[in-house]
Amino acid sequence: MKILHPIMFAGTGSDVGKSVIAAAFCRIFKQDGYRPAPYKAQNMALNSYATPEGLEIGRAQAVQAEAAGVPCHTDMNPLLLKPQSDHTSQVVLNGRPIGNRNAYDYFRKEGREELRKEVCAAYDRLARRYNPVVLEGAGSISEINLRDSDLVNLPMALYAGADVILVADIDRGGVFASVYGSVMLLRPNERERIKGILINKFRGDIRLFESGVKMIEELCGIPVVGVVPYYKDIYIEEEDSVALAAKSMQAERGKVNIAVVLLRHLSNFTDFNALERDPRVHLFYTNNTDELAKADIIILPGSKSTLSDLYELRRNGVAQAVVRAHREGTAVLGICGGYQLMGQEILDPEHVEGDIDRLPGLGLLPVSTRMTGEKVTRQVNFKLLESCRTTVPHSNSQFSTPNFQLKGYEIHMGSTVPVEGAPASPLNLLENGQWDGYFADRTCMGTYIHGILDNPEFIDFLLEPFAGKLSEKTETFNYQQFKEEQYDKLAEHVRRHVNMPLIYQILTENQI
Repeated sequence: MKILHPIMFAGTGSDVGKSVIAAAFCRIFKQDGYRPAPYKAQNMALNSYATPEGLEIGRAQAVQAEAAGVPCHTDMNPLLLKPQSDHTSQVVLNGRPIGNRNAYDYFRKEGREELRKEVCAAYDRLARRYNPVVLEGAGSISEINLRDSDLVNLPMALYAGADVILVADIDRGGVFASVYGSVMLLRPNERERIKGILINKFRGDIRLFESGVKMIEELCGIPVVGVVPYYKDIYIEEEDSVALAAKSMQAERGKVNIAVVLLRHLSNFTDFNALERDPRVHLFYTNNTDELAKADIIILPGSKSTLSDLYELRRNGVAQAVVRAHREGTAVLGICGGYQLMGQEILDPEHVEGDIDRLPGLGLLPVSTRMTGEKVTRQVNFKLLESCRTTVPHSNSQFSTPNFQLKGYEIHMGSTVPVEGAPASPLNLLENGQWDGYFADRTCMGTYIHGILDNPEFIDFLLEPFAGKLSEKTETFNYQQFKEEQYDKLAEHVRRHVNMPLIYQILTENQI
């Protein structure tokens, strides 16, 4: 098997589809017998994931690693920025938070070389283990005002010796200007790295754009390696919360209606991807109090700023609507920050999240949360406690599943414990012997485990009380199998519209 040059998918702007294209090529290279791995030096996202080592990376790189068929690792995304406000982000380096930075301080040149050394070292470790490395850029490659502090686009491509494919979104319009302008704003040595142009999200008859392809190639002197049509029948996890805008916002008849509360700082919304595809369920996102009242189940999701979101829920009436809906029979599940919201109080005496020392929670669970500076990040194997179905056991020997078959991951600040006088009533038992979450009854429970809804057994447990609402019997949805099928469909779609022989020629040129 030949050694391939590393390949970078960089964009003419944000949201051009770089992440999904990179995932497609990870799967294509895997199918063709290579051992690829994804890499993004710096990512900004609220959707993150815990590696097998218990460290944190951007969710997009975890998805790309899954498409490549390799375990995810912090070397695939050594620098992660998790926005906390319009001006500040938590900085996660090599999987561990190193503090909060405002944008001005972060993008100043001082200290950037230390970060550059870290991301380059991570790339070097990855390049020694995989062939090829599939790099992803961030935003636009031609943000010339940030050129000297850039860690992720052309400086990284130059360091890695990567062949760059420039990805442009034709759906938003202005593709000629965006491609030509992006190339012309580069320095000569940077321009030499651009080996191909990929037009993404095309709608209509591709034959009508053949003249456009020739014009771009003549203008830029760079081959167009493909024109990839927009698709609607392939489902790949989205990285950015802008994807929520296209999701359903209202209840629907004939299914179990599940409302996810649309928090301002909602994080890890990929927790709900499996539910979105389950034929028994209609999932919708809302902060409309009337729509919440129509739900059979309300889910309070994760939050990057739990106290701020709790304050906002009280201000806009959503907190009261959730409590009222539960009183009238709606089930409520809290995940991570949502679990914290369901308790009696959230304390932040060390001001981990901000200036608020304490806020009363929704009061649905008899627990109290104290924010701490230490972040928990780990993958977990667990099982539902038998107490969820009967009574609280006196020993840890009674469980609803014989082994620790359920999987998920934790990423959270803070510790949650029962309030004084409240009995211990955990939802789950972890494989390491620790308890997780709180179970009041089948209509009220919380957990710290992200990905809990990726487990068919837990979804069955959640939906069981509402079986009478289903118009017809349907089989349990296998989300893992579904994802594998989607990666293969994506790879087939991209292969069909990209000149793969040309790609391989580019990636093997000048090799002895």
